[in-house]
Amino acid sequence: MNAEDVVSLRALGWSDLEIHDAAQVIAYFNYINRIADGLGVDLEESMI
Repeated sequence: MNAEDVVSLRALGWSDLEIHDAAQVIAYFNYINRIADGLGVDLEESMI
């Protein structure tokens, strides 16, 4: 992600708040998956 990506999202009609919220959700999802992998958390059967 760089400044040009933000400009592109704004050109598509995204507000700064929407860009912020999307970045927060994406970052959290990435973080929690890495924690789960690092701790060896197994997937639930329905996830396989």
